[in-house]
Parts: sequence; C-alpha cells; structure tokens
Amino acid sequence: MTTLERTRLDIRPLSVFTGAEIHGVDLRQPLAQDEIDQIKAALRRWKVVFFRDQHIDHAQHLAFAQHFGRPTSAHPYDANPPEGYPQIRTISSKSTVGRRGERWHTDVTGVVNPPAASILRAGRQVPEYGGDTVFTNLEVAYRHLSPAVRALADGLWARHQFGGYNGDLDNQSLYAQRVQASPLVSEHPVVRVLPDTGERVLFVNPGFTRRIKDVSEEESRHLLNLFFDEITRPEYTVRFRWQPGSIAFWDNRATAHQGPGDFAYLDVERVLYRITLEGDVPAGIDGRHSNAVLGKPFSAFGIDTGAAA
Repeated sequence: MTTLERTRLDIRPLSVFTGAEIHGVDLRQPLAQDEIDQIKAALRRWKVVFFRDQHIDHAQHLAFAQHFGRPTSAHPYDANPPEGYPQIRTISSKSTVGRRGERWHTDVTGVVNPPAASILRAGRQVPEYGGDTVFTNLEVAYRHLSPAVRALADGLWARHQFGGYNGDLDNQSLYAQRVQASPLVSEHPVVRVLPDTGERVLFVNPGFTRRIKDVSEEESRHLLNLFFDEITRPEYTVRFRWQPGSIAFWDNRATAHQGPGDFAYLDVERVLYRITLEGDVPAGIDGRHSNAVLGKPFSAFGIDTGAAA
C-alpha cells in the first residue's frame, strides 16, 4: 500500500504493471486540486485506476469526468445515452447476450483522435459474480519486446476501423447499418509516443486494427498476431470485478481492455455507464501524426457520422 503525500488518498496497486484502487476520496463532492493531481499521477503510473463504493448519479459522473478533460458524445454509432446526458453511453449485458465476449480493444481507435481516457461506472444493477473487465498495459507490452522487434514496430503504421472483421457487419442491425453508411477509418502509428510522458506504447488492438500498411496481407496477419499476443500477455493484465458503485478510469492511449462476456450466461443484467474524454491525434516516433482515411474527429461536441438518430 502506498499513501501519497499531502492528502488522504490511498493508492493500492493490484498487479505488478497495471491497475490500482484509489481510496479516501468521495466523488459526490467537488475535488480539490491536489486530489485531481494525484489521481492523474496514479493514472499515469498504473494506466487504469479503480474506485469502490462511489454511488454517484449521471450529473456527478459528468462533473468528475470534466476535471480530467472534455467529454465527447456517448459514441459515434451505438450510444443509448440516458435522457439529458448525451455524453454518457449506457452499456447493458442484454445487448451482448449470445456473444462469446468482446475482442480486446482500445476505445474508438477508428477515429483519427481516439479518446484520451474512458470512465466507466457501475450502477446498482450488477451480478454478484461474472461480467468482469480485464485491462492490459500497452507501454509495458512495447517495452518488453525484443530490441529487434521494437525497431521493426517503430516504423510501422496500421489501419484502424469500425466493423468489417470476421463478418461482424453481415447483419441488418442498426449498428451495422450506421457503420456501413458512414465508415470511420484512420491510419495510426503502430508505436505511439505519449506527449505528456514521452512513453512509447504498442498502439494496436484486435477490436479495431485491421491491417499493417505497406506489407503483404500474409505479413500483416503474422505481425498483428505477434503484437496482439504481446499486448494480451497475462502478466501485463489486471482483472476488475464490478460491484455497485464501482468506477474504472483508464488511459485509453496506453491500455486495451476486454469484457469476457460470461455475463451473457447469467440471469442478472449488468448495466454500466461510460464517458469518454476527447483525445489528441496520435504521433509516432518520427513525429508524424495519424491521418483520417474516412470520417471526422471525435470531438467534445460529438461526431457527425451521417447516421440516423
């Protein structure tokens, strides 16, 4: 256990590389500046931080998020926000019944400026067991590559997009129709440099990364499988069990996460609420920035996907 100086905040790491719980703060109340600073410091160190027993409402969730950035609209395609809160995405396990779980992903990397961070909150309706979320640390994954593979990754770029993976748009769902009508596609460096720390992260994920540029299809597949295996190594991960009032706050630039989906086999619905914070345009080691192939940036005022409301 580590107690940060000057405040009562209590930071409790949950694994060697990733994740820590923060205790000693009441998120129903306005935060002091040193509390904000120390939450930011913990987030930089552990990439994802967790809070327990924080029974806050939508307005308090939004107020907490605004201490750390500019909230975006709920989602480019699949929002389902609570009435009056277009920045909040409602995530229900009912929408995933029958699925075998999510692919590992970093949120919304199909846009040119993926969210800087995400703040996911449990309401009062979560199962006693099941429905955990697993997080991994992309900085550690990059750091532990062999020097030769790091050097290769440093010069690579990849295409990220919504949908079009293993037939996931071969249906007539509203989500599939919206993605097909207004696709969001961007090219990002495989190794991203974080502007505030200078850290390098392996910025690929199975959920959105479709292809390595300027190599053959077969080479791309092998390279992505190598990188995906690295970012999901168990020793880099932490598993979080949801309880009523739990909050997960992660650096979306430096993590990927997965909902294993076992809640699909439970009778109890799991309901979570997510806010994402506007991100910058990633830059690679050579200073070049990501570029949008299709679609607009995901701004604090929402993104016009051209889809019907």
